[in-house]
Amino acid sequence: MNLLQLKSLFVQAGCTRLYAKPLAENDNSKNQVYFGPDFQALNLFPNTGIFPDSSTKNPIFKAKLHFGWLQPNAQFAEAPGAQLILYPQYPEVRFSGFLKGCVAAPSDLMAGRLTGRVLFLGVTTDRRVVGFVVGANSEIAREFLTSRLQPSLGVFIEITLPTIPGSEDSRTQLLAELKRIHGLGWIDSKQLDSDGQLKPCNAPQCGGFTLEAELGIAKNSSAEPDFLGWEVKQHAVSSFESMAAGAITLMTPEPSGGFYREKGVEAFVRKFGYADKKDRPDRMNFGGVHRSGERHETTHLTMTLPGYDAERGRITDANGCIALVSDAGEVAAAWAFSGLLSHWARKHSKAAYVPSQCRKEPARQYAYGGRVRLAQRTDSLRLLKALSTGVVYYDPGIKLEQASSAKPSHKQRSQFRIASKNIAALYETVELVEV
Repeated sequence: MNLLQLKSLFVQAGCTRLYAKPLAENDNSKNQVYFGPDFQALNLFPNTGIFPDSSTKNPIFKAKLHFGWLQPNAQFAEAPGAQLILYPQYPEVRFSGFLKGCVAAPSDLMAGRLTGRVLFLGVTTDRRVVGFVVGANSEIAREFLTSRLQPSLGVFIEITLPTIPGSEDSRTQLLAELKRIHGLGWIDSKQLDSDGQLKPCNAPQCGGFTLEAELGIAKNSSAEPDFLGWEVKQHAVSSFESMAAGAITLMTPEPSGGFYREKGVEAFVRKFGYADKKDRPDRMNFGGVHRSGERHETTHLTMTLPGYDAERGRITDANGCIALVSDAGEVAAAWAFSGLLSHWARKHSKAAYVPSQCRKEPARQYAYGGRVRLAQRTDSLRLLKALSTGVVYYDPGIKLEQASSAKPSHKQRSQFRIASKNIAALYETVELVEV
């Protein structure tokens, strides 16, 4: 089999992305396979969720993979023990358990110390990771190594698959769509429901829904990136000439711990919230910008990052979290590092930031700018560093209406945001492109 035939086999197996890594001698089942000196590998290979492992002295995280070895008939031989192991103290990611429980695993190539091997890893739309390894004397290895391709995603080389858009192709298609949308001018506010029906949208967040509808992305349709591997985020600007103005909502995870999680949003707002500042009757709010190390003057809560060493930029406790803490030391709300790592890795490897403007007369409409920013190569440690320095902050919009009634209504919105001008803190590269 040659390299082109191998690519076709990956396509038959349902893969839409393919990566390769030349293996070192100690990349094997005993020593684990090195996946890079940071957490970028989490962005490439889907997992079932990151969790802390407290069985060791040093903090580590693990992430199970739905992994299997590609067979000559394009079938998937599952290896149920496969997982990624994250070592924050270095930091680095390693791959282990890939032979365990799989009778069709290539033990002859992955159990010992051999030179010249190449590991191929495909990713499918249903979040499986498909592996194939070749020895130094194979035609595929010789063809691959003589091509002298260089890693572009940490230690991995991206391989273009037949009929599947590669990185450059997906970038070109994305920019072509954004050019088309920019050329439409003012677009009626809308959203695309999961059933494929276009419906009007009349809320502040409709700028994102309208852009997604134009791209054919259904509302809340997937936890995966929006368009051909790109997360597409719109952000409001007063002028298309001042793209760096304003704030961008990065993610909206609900707390995983603290009083909020234990007692619920209503009890949380009653204890830590405040009466509506615009004197809207019978309403309580919980909002405002909360930054690490700063006590908020209204909520009296301070954001902390227990388990993170800001000076060294290292996670020191796998059970660490972002926490909002009262003056008395009570944890009002917390977000476990493991959940944040999972969320950030899942959607933010490649992101397009698109400026938008809104007008409400004669009806709510949106227009999208002709200059966009393409941001690539991030990892979760960049996010934690940005949180620790206050570049990324917590800015919730939580409210309790009809607060004095027996059945008050509430709105939950726990959002982490960043000033538009600061997004370069989260990525290795940010490119300004005229569509």
